[in-house]
Amino acid sequence: MKKLFLPLMILAIAIGLFEQSNAQPNLYIMSTAFVVFMYGMMKLSAKTPSKNSEAEEKQDNDN
Repeated sequence: MKKLFLPLMILAIAIGLFEQSNAQPNLYIMSTAFVVFMYGMMKLSAKTPSKNSEAEEKQDNDN
């Protein structure tokens, strides 16, 4: 799944930056690129473990 989201996010960034460089940027294209990028970031960071969860587990095991 990570292999799918990373190129998709890079493509969304490229499209958003290209569209922003135009004299009259299309708001719908920029908004869509931003939403796709943020959705990809959300999916990728959901797999990253939180530092707080490890601390809470250690604290629970000590009690």
